[in-house]
Amino acid sequence: MKRTIFQNVRAVLGSQQQYQPEAVDVVIEDQVISAIVPAFTATDGEVLSMTGRLLVPGLIDGHLHSHEHFQKGRFENLPLELWMNYVRTVKPVVLTPRQIYLRTLVGAIEAIRTGTTTIVDDMSPGSVLDPELIEAVFQAYEDIGVRAVVGFSMMDRPIVDNYMDVDQVFPAELAAQLRALPRPEPASLMAMIRRLAINRHPSHNRLGIMVSPSAPHRCTGGFLQECRALADELDLPSAIHVQETRLQVVTGMAFYGKTMVARLAELGFLKDKTTLIHAVWLNPDEIKMIADAGATVQHNAWSNMMLGSGSQPVRAVLDAGINLSLGADGCSSTVTCNMLNVMGSAAALSKIRDNDYTRWLTAAESLRACTIGGANALGLGRQLGVIAPGMKADLVVYKLDTPSFTPLADPVRQLVYAERGQSIESAYVDGQVVMHDGRLTRIDE
Repeated sequence: MKRTIFQNVRAVLGSQQQYQPEAVDVVIEDQVISAIVPAFTATDGEVLSMTGRLLVPGLIDGHLHSHEHFQKGRFENLPLELWMNYVRTVKPVVLTPRQIYLRTLVGAIEAIRTGTTTIVDDMSPGSVLDPELIEAVFQAYEDIGVRAVVGFSMMDRPIVDNYMDVDQVFPAELAAQLRALPRPEPASLMAMIRRLAINRHPSHNRLGIMVSPSAPHRCTGGFLQECRALADELDLPSAIHVQETRLQVVTGMAFYGKTMVARLAELGFLKDKTTLIHAVWLNPDEIKMIADAGATVQHNAWSNMMLGSGSQPVRAVLDAGINLSLGADGCSSTVTCNMLNVMGSAAALSKIRDNDYTRWLTAAESLRACTIGGANALGLGRQLGVIAPGMKADLVVYKLDTPSFTPLADPVRQLVYAERGQSIESAYVDGQVVMHDGRLTRIDE
């Protein structure tokens, strides 16, 4: 058994994530934190001096699209409904497994270098399901050492039919052409998830699988129920984009005579270990539906700003007792998957939405959503997100002698509002070092 001692480190500790001004020794045995004791009292292990360092739980990026990494910086100032036409093109760009591998690493490198140790990757498998390309994604995450949960942005409706009044807007020939575009068969997607779940279940593997139908209006009701049944049967987390824009609220009313959240509730899709991605436009009735079901609401603050989608009612979500997570979204719209940036954006955006300053999101609440909230969303709340005995050793070490933390007043506030990765020295996943002294240890950048 490998035993490592982080000696004389300041830390954000426990489920309350309280900053500990008195230095401690954090003991790691193999993959797990085994003890936290006063500084210089732990013995019998490899000692790593952490004087002048801050230890923080690794951040959890609850939503990322790795298939967008090669589109970083290509678009600006487009709302979602226009931007999507450039991202999901009619004629797809064909990539090799090696290119998929490198594309995945682009985001994973940035994630580790900016404090993220868990990535939830809702990647698109493309127009044809190719197991070799899917395996390239997993291999990239395996090689760099990050924790990852991968879904496949599944849909069984043509993209053109995600919108209202298609046949009144499009010429018949063009509509038929768009409806005929190839896409993976739902049965093949389900079979692949079932096969992968045997050796890639997130509850006991660093690399896991999830069930992620893209959005209610991109899926038939029957397909959503099949996704729900599969997630329940295999005890997998699930996630779905919901009411990201105002147009999607209108679309739900046009398609179903009710909002998309109400549609999901009607289909029995809302449950625990289920994340509603974006969920920007929520009314009080919908918030109650989500709370009653025990589902998670995810705040993608930076993405929502970049696409002009709006500002989620975060305080109302938290007041209802709903678990809140954070996600970066795809680099095609956001340009970066830096979760430190997302945390700061989430806390700052709340200050614009609400005139009552006593209800603004705090830095501590943002950090909680990016750690504990992300873990709870995946059903991994007993393993991740907290520095405490018995928890997985997914940890990030920050230097305290940098501009972000000088002078040192409130490390959590300074982490959320000032730090963007320049102070990170080391990162650990499952107790294994994946970055040391600013250098990635498992791949050659």
